[in-house]
Amino acid sequence: MQVFELFFILGHTLADAGGVAVALQDLQTSDRNDTGIQTAISVLKQRFGDRLKTSQALLEQHSHTMTYIPSQLPDAVVFAQSTQDVQQVVRVCAEYKVPIIPFGTGTSLEGGVNAPAGGISIDLNSMNEVIKVNAEDLDCVIQPGVTREALNDYLRDTGLFFPIDPGANASLGGMAATRASGTNAVRYGTMRENVISMNVVMPDGRLVKTAARTRKSSAGYDLTKLMVGSEGTLGIITELTLRLYGIPERISAGVCQFETVEGACNTTILAMQTGLPMARIELLDALQVKMINQYSGLEYEPKPTLFFEFHGSPDGVAEQIESFNAIAEELGGGNIQWVETMEARNRLWKARHDAYYAMLAWRQGSQGIATDACVPISRLAECIAETQKDVEELGLVAPVIGHVGDGNFHITPLVMMDDKDEVARAETFIERLNLRAIAMEGTCTGEHGIGQGKRRFLRLEHGVGADIMASIKHAIDPDNIMNPGKVVGYLE
Repeated sequence: MQVFELFFILGHTLADAGGVAVALQDLQTSDRNDTGIQTAISVLKQRFGDRLKTSQALLEQHSHTMTYIPSQLPDAVVFAQSTQDVQQVVRVCAEYKVPIIPFGTGTSLEGGVNAPAGGISIDLNSMNEVIKVNAEDLDCVIQPGVTREALNDYLRDTGLFFPIDPGANASLGGMAATRASGTNAVRYGTMRENVISMNVVMPDGRLVKTAARTRKSSAGYDLTKLMVGSEGTLGIITELTLRLYGIPERISAGVCQFETVEGACNTTILAMQTGLPMARIELLDALQVKMINQYSGLEYEPKPTLFFEFHGSPDGVAEQIESFNAIAEELGGGNIQWVETMEARNRLWKARHDAYYAMLAWRQGSQGIATDACVPISRLAECIAETQKDVEELGLVAPVIGHVGDGNFHITPLVMMDDKDEVARAETFIERLNLRAIAMEGTCTGEHGIGQGKRRFLRLEHGVGADIMASIKHAIDPDNIMNPGKVVGYLE
């Protein structure tokens, strides 16, 4: 699908959006409420003492974006230790109309922790208790600062695990707020499917429990799903109830290489269409394979490569392996390597998770502009092929890596930020990627979130739906204090 076709299609989308679009305003740095901010800091300092910090180094740490978006610092950081702490901060900020920015581990992309109008960053890392594990019900209750690795370490002796793995050792509160997914989503779903209930502090300081601990309910609106993916713009998560799963009897991981990206994508598509219960299936293009070889000391051929994993009973996994081998060989895959020991599997997936650092080591001095898109799986090969043509045409260095089992892929232009021409080409590339995904009935982000960086594309994707989102934001947070300037505009 050529670029002029994308603009033609999306021109109609923009025209159809109409409605109250003109009433949606962007937050500017000039919108700072300096008097309110200083008053709130004074009040909070009296209540929190040394747990309120204003040092430059901490403010910078709580605004870094892990991408090309410039940092915008908060005015203070409060280290919360309880739900009551969060409520106190929110009530003070609500009184003086001061922005609040939740902060977990800081691994979010698209400027999610930036403070475009200053305000108070609430650091939730100290709220890191696993409150309860209900092994019989396959769920657990945790605080938002618990990381995915810490939770699975805690669960190790129970025979249970939490499967959502976005790569970074993110906090689970942050993962819920951004609707994270990752390598296991093809089998276990995203955070949307795995958060049962949450406690959320609302913009006026009230505490809301979004649902009961049951697996289903028909009682009222689904507040849990509303909060999952809201990126801190509607409230602050202070407790989560999560689904757990039994550790499979057998886990087998494999690596299969192809001559073309199309062959790898089509293998994925056929495996999914035939009902193979893949636990993970990840695509690395030839350039990304070269990068992980250099960084992680591996020796794969520089070809498009699938990393994948099957979970289940010994007999079930054996059947799945046999079926996958047949599909891959039919579509040009060869030299399939299987590993089963935990040590070997961890080594394989660590190389995958270290891909970002491998990129930066490949082109030293560059900034990785991490971006993603997601399309219906039947359009995946086409979308990646067209995207790679853009990379070549624009003269960029941009490896592809993706959770291809659900149509989601990442591509990261490695850009020298002092080269204005290269930065402009990267921006053109990102524009084309987002337009192409939306035109293919996909989404501008499969898991990174909207934050600041993709707000315009949210409107292109949802049309009038973006106005409805803004109306919900305005109804819940009329003073626009909850992580303002992210996801949606606000109504004046």
